[in-house]
This record gives sequence, structure tokens and C-alpha cells, in this order.
Amino acid sequence: MTADQLLTYISWAIFIAIFLAVLVQAIRRPIRAHIDIALLFGAPALIIALVTATQIGWLAPGGLVVYLLSSAILAMPYLLVRLIDDITVISLNLRRGIEFLLIIAIGSIWVFPLERPAWVNTLLLLYVLGVLIYVVIASVRATIRARGVTRRRLAAMSLGSLFLMINIGAGSLGGAFPAQLAIWRGVAEVLGLAAGASYLIGFAPPRWLRRAWQEPELRAFLSRAATLPQLPTTAAIIQALQQGAASSVGISQARIGLWNESTQMLVFDQADRPFNMNTDDDMPAARAFRLQQAIFSPDTRYSSTIYEVSSQARVASAVLAAPITAGARRLGVLVAYAPRAPIFADDDLALIQLLADQAAVILESRALIDTAARMHAREEAARLKEDFLSAAAHDLKTPLTTLIARAQLMERRAHRDPDAPADQVSIRMLVTEAQRLKRLILDLLDATRVEQGQLVGPREEVDLVAIAQEICVRLATPRHPCTIDGDKTVVGYYDQQRIAQLLDNLVENAIKYSPDGGPIHVSVRCEASVVHLSVTDHGIGILAADIPRLFTRFHRGANVDDRRFPGMGLGLFICKGIVEQHGGQISLQSEPGQGSTFYVRLPYMPSEVATYAA
Repeated sequence: MTADQLLTYISWAIFIAIFLAVLVQAIRRPIRAHIDIALLFGAPALIIALVTATQIGWLAPGGLVVYLLSSAILAMPYLLVRLIDDITVISLNLRRGIEFLLIIAIGSIWVFPLERPAWVNTLLLLYVLGVLIYVVIASVRATIRARGVTRRRLAAMSLGSLFLMINIGAGSLGGAFPAQLAIWRGVAEVLGLAAGASYLIGFAPPRWLRRAWQEPELRAFLSRAATLPQLPTTAAIIQALQQGAASSVGISQARIGLWNESTQMLVFDQADRPFNMNTDDDMPAARAFRLQQAIFSPDTRYSSTIYEVSSQARVASAVLAAPITAGARRLGVLVAYAPRAPIFADDDLALIQLLADQAAVILESRALIDTAARMHAREEAARLKEDFLSAAAHDLKTPLTTLIARAQLMERRAHRDPDAPADQVSIRMLVTEAQRLKRLILDLLDATRVEQGQLVGPREEVDLVAIAQEICVRLATPRHPCTIDGDKTVVGYYDQQRIAQLLDNLVENAIKYSPDGGPIHVSVRCEASVVHLSVTDHGIGILAADIPRLFTRFHRGANVDDRRFPGMGLGLFICKGIVEQHGGQISLQSEPGQGSTFYVRLPYMPSEVATYAA
């Protein structure tokens, strides 16, 4: 056996193996794409069978055998065109023109005798090469447009068609140059083997190769899948899953419909127009969800309602759909749209089901995260409620107890001696405790306004330095002297009442949490359109672990003794609301036992922005 013969037999074996594989596929799922593939490889299988039967003496050479061989060779380019039409859209006029040329070519074989004129052979060769050139160009274009596994298979198919075209050209050159016949025949055998190997990879790849092709897309999808449940919304997760599925399969669009228990419908939240799908419909998505199995529909017909609401219905004729199910819980359906029936539907269907299973894991993880978040929110709400009740009961109890005790004392004294002079000490205490009770109630109301974003009211022209000076003079004591530095005036448009409340709270806290005394330092200055305020004390300081939560409701430092330093933990929460609703920021630096400094940054709002500020 010569090397040429060995290459020939290997090529024949490859083409026969491809034919048997695609024939089984066409019998099992007789759609047009599978039938066209079986016809395409049935032509070389027929050629191999006729040549083999002739070589072993089962058929006489010449005559009918030659006619059949020539017809099969001429039919292969047209069958490739049909296959291209299954992948992409070919002009109807072009397809009809190629069919007309095929009829003329086959007719010329049967009309002319075996010794055909050279010009007829030349026209036949030009027909074959011309159609193959178009097939190669169309295949390359389809490969460029495709993605994922489909792109790899179309690339192998394009390469096989290119090798087949060159193979026919090399065989023709061998006939034109008899002196180099052996060389051209050897080249043709190598190219035939290359074409067979390429077609094998494209149409009947081994399982390990299919898995290797799918691995990059699956790896990329799975690498993103771990982070998808952490996305802010379920809609964002659905969008990412749709993009990942489309990229993995190599198509332009994929959609996910979620099952709505209350309406008993599949909800597709599309960007152009959301719509609900009844699971009793005959749509592939509805059938996949209803039957709980992957569905391939090569020629989908849409109802008028779906056609109106779905942009995909205008461009897609083939659909792959797989149910998204977690255990016994039905979550939805994954639908992949393609403009033409895919020629690799079986493998794509298995991949879609795999992606749907992964989507079920992601959606179930998100549901568990949402459930945990809701439970945590309820627990946090219960904790805040308990904190509020505890703090409110404790802080409201103290002034109320004093008010009631003093009032009862004054009542008893009035009963014993109605003409006795008024108890001025008790009256002052009643006023003081009533004012304290009023402040506590106002703090509760302000905390509510902070959450509603309604704490800050109309702005007016105020001097921040003057406000700071008034507060320092009013709150300073011999043990807590208050000093101010910075600019002499900082005039802007702010809510005067709330800015005064902000500085009042900060200075009061500085004095309150400096039980051993010490100076209080306030700074007010304006730099680069930003107003900088700061209040510094030398008190007990704040633990580092408490700083991140210090501006939340009801939170008080772990080093704060409630009996020594009464309070509800709302002052700094209200300060933060005042600052942020003015468009600023508040922060602090502190060291336990060394004191604290609170920093406030406010946007400078001069008179030219008074209209906006108001």
C-alpha cells in the first residue's frame, strides 16, 4: 500500500464516520439542519461506496457509475450552500440561481458522452470552485458573527470547505499538467484528509473535544456566578445571567422568565416591554417549564401577543428553552433565541440546561440571602425598638420622676400652709426638668425627621462664627472654658436653627463627656468653597470599636456610664442628619482618655446661591 492509498483510506474512514454520526442524528431528530448535514455527507459516502464497489468488482467501471460519481461531486457545493442557509440567511434569488446552475451542470453530464469537450469540463470546474468560494466566504462571515462553541465549530467547517475547494483545484491541476500528476495527486490526498478532519471536528467532534470547547465559556460563566448573588437587585442578577448564557452558547440574546406564584405566570422583565406568559401556552418556554425538560424548537411560530411585546419574535426562528429548578421548587425558565435553527442543537440544548441549573443555584442563593437579610432587618428593627424603649424609658423617667416628686411636695406644702410663699427652688426645678423633658421629646421628633430627610428647613443668611460665639458664651463654665479661632466671619445661607442645634449638641457633648473639666476649642474657617467646623475636648474619648457606629441611632460608647452620663444616643445621629442634609460630611478623631475632635465640612453657600438654598 502506497502513502497516497493510506491517506485515501484514512480520508474515506473519516467521511464514513461523519456520515454515520450525522445520519443517526437526523433519524433521531429529523429537522432540516440535521437532514441537510446528512445529505451533505451522504454525497461523499456515496462516492466512496461507488469507488469501493468498482475496485472490488461489484460494479463495472464507466457508464452509470461515472454519471453518479460526477453528480455527487457536483451536488456537494450546493449541499454546502443549503447548510449555510441553515446557519445564516441567504438570498432566495441566489439560492435559486445556484440550484439552476446545479441542474444545468448535472444535465450536461447526462447529455454529453463520457468524452466531454474541454470547455464543458472547464465550466463545470468553475461552477464547483465558484460555489465553494462563496461557501467559504459565507462560512467565515458566519464564524465572525458567532460566539462561544458555535464559533469554534463554524471555524472548523469553514476550514474544511476551504481544504475541499483547494483539493478540487489541486486535482484539476493534476489533469492539466500530467507530468506532475503524482505531485498534485499527493497534494490532493493531503488536502482531502485535512478537509475530512476539519469536518469531523466541526460536525461530529469527540465528547472530550466538545467539553474542551465548552470549558472556557463555562469557566468564565462560573467565575462570575460566585459573585452574582451579591448584586444589589434580582433584576441585575437576571441581566448578568442572560448575558452569560448568550455568550456561552454563542448567540445574541437569552431571556429568563421567573415564576410568579401569585399570578401563576412566567414573568419576562424585558427592557423593551415586560410581559407575562401562561404556562399552558404552546410556546417553547411554556412547554419547557410545564414539562420540566429542555426543549428545542427549530421553527417557532409566535402568537400575535408575544409578537407585539417581544423584540426577539421578530428576529428569532429557533429557540432553546430549559427549566430553572432548584430541587422540587420551580423558579423559572431560561430561553435562548437564534435567528436560524442551530446545526448543533443537541449539544447546545445540553449546555442550556447546564446553564439553567447553574442559574437555579444562583437564584436560590440570592433568595436565601434575601431571606437572611429580611431576618436580619427584623432582628435589627426589634433591637432598635428595644434600644429605643429602654433609652426612652430611662431618660424620660428621670425628669418625669423629678417633676412628679416636686409637684407632690408642693401640693403637700400648699395643703399644710396655703398662705405660705411660693417655693421658688421647686418651681425652678420643675421648669428645668420640664425643659429637659421637652428636649428629649424634640430629639425623638428630630430623629424621625432625619430618616424622612425633612430635618433641614429654609436657608437664610447667617454668620457661622457669630453662632459659634453665642453658643460658647452660653455653655462655657469656669471648669470648661470655650475658645474660638479661625475666620472672623463666615457668612452663608444655611438653616440657622439647625446649624445652631448642631454646634450646641457638639459643645454640650464636649462639656458633658469631660467630667474632670478642660478647655473646649471651636474652630470655624472657610477654605476653597468649603466651611470647616471643629469642636475639640479633653474628655473621656471614644473607643475605636465604637467610632463606626457612633452616628447611628441609640448607640452610645462602651465606656459611657448611663448613670453618670444620661442620654438617649440621638444627639450625634441628629448632628449627622443636619450636616448631610446641608450637603456636608461629619467625622471624628478620638483616643480614649485623651479627648475627641469632631470635624464638620459644609459646602460654602454664599449669596449667589441663595435661590437654590431656599
